[in-house]
Amino acid sequence: MLRFLTAGESHGKGLVAVIEGLPAGVPLRADEINVQLARRQGGYGRGGRMKIENDRVEFIAGVRGGLTLGSPIALSVPNLDWVNWTTRMDAETLGPDVVKVTRLRPGHADMPGVIKYAHDDVRNVLERASARETTMRVAVGAVCREFLAQFGVEIHGHVTAIGDVETPIRVDQVPIDWDRVEESPVRCADPEVETTMIAAIDAARREGDTLGGIVEVVAYGLPIGLGSHVQWDRKLDGKLAQAVLSINAFKGVEIGDGFGGARRRGSQVHDVIEYGEGGWSHRTNNSGGTAGGMTTGAPLVVRGALKPIATLARPLPSVDFVTKEAVPAHYERSDVCVAPAAAVIVEAMVAIVLAEAFVEKFGGDSLGEMKRNFESYVATYAPGSHYWKLEAGDV
Repeated sequence: MLRFLTAGESHGKGLVAVIEGLPAGVPLRADEINVQLARRQGGYGRGGRMKIENDRVEFIAGVRGGLTLGSPIALSVPNLDWVNWTTRMDAETLGPDVVKVTRLRPGHADMPGVIKYAHDDVRNVLERASARETTMRVAVGAVCREFLAQFGVEIHGHVTAIGDVETPIRVDQVPIDWDRVEESPVRCADPEVETTMIAAIDAARREGDTLGGIVEVVAYGLPIGLGSHVQWDRKLDGKLAQAVLSINAFKGVEIGDGFGGARRRGSQVHDVIEYGEGGWSHRTNNSGGTAGGMTTGAPLVVRGALKPIATLARPLPSVDFVTKEAVPAHYERSDVCVAPAAAVIVEAMVAIVLAEAFVEKFGGDSLGEMKRNFESYVATYAPGSHYWKLEAGDV
């Protein structure tokens, strides 16, 4: 079983994560994780916070000599902005000049959070509810990416829409130049649409507003059979959907041509199965690489829709939690559009779910043991293997 926990507040001393369940022997370097953290910090539309932070991970436990030990892995990332918040975020004593946040922000965790946890200061909610927490999800996802790479799995993501500006480019329709996506300030594969996306972000910033978007993530190189059909909570689609919707501001998710397929007939949607020299395949990939809660061996395609950031420079009308009076919502330094960064976060969550599925299917205490299990399993359905003609249950 693979699991992880994160801890830390947006303006606290730092962020931490603990990962349990990865086998021993996985090559791991801080630089590889830092590359992913830098990708998360980038993107057009980010706010001033990203000019302060320079996220760098430190291994606290579970790694020695560049290899995982099989024990829990502990990671930390310091908040450089902490020096500006010491009197307001100290764990024991707050400064005498600290003013409580009581004006609620529509669309944020503020109102339900203060009621649920009986707080009298919204900061006790917003600090943890902040998307700063996703720093550690990207760090954990980076660890999982290195693990998945040992099995030939690659994960990429791009932005398909910002506000009402959308590109028709999809991974299941045309080849995508991923190097081009990495160079794009909005992580868009379409140079012409990129320009319009940037203009839309600029317009929203001038008007004190924010924009949402749609991101698409694809995983290549997956075997057939990750996940399961036998119980609702083992279906890979369900785990992916929960993982994406757990990310701040995400309100919708689809696997493959999910919502589009609902508007077409079955004869136009279902992927015809074929078998040839290359083994099992499908003529199309409308299902997005899953069937019955399991991977089909085709590229896994996940799309997520995120709403506009809830903190507006031109605040919406709201209510003071203490006085109950009508007031403008609280303004906390924020971004205009996080869709480019969100694509990186979705990549990370997909990597975590897939790593969990690999551990469940091919579990072992060491990477070598897992690789042997993986190769033996793939050989049961892959052409050219001496296992190929064995009957089910013989391997």
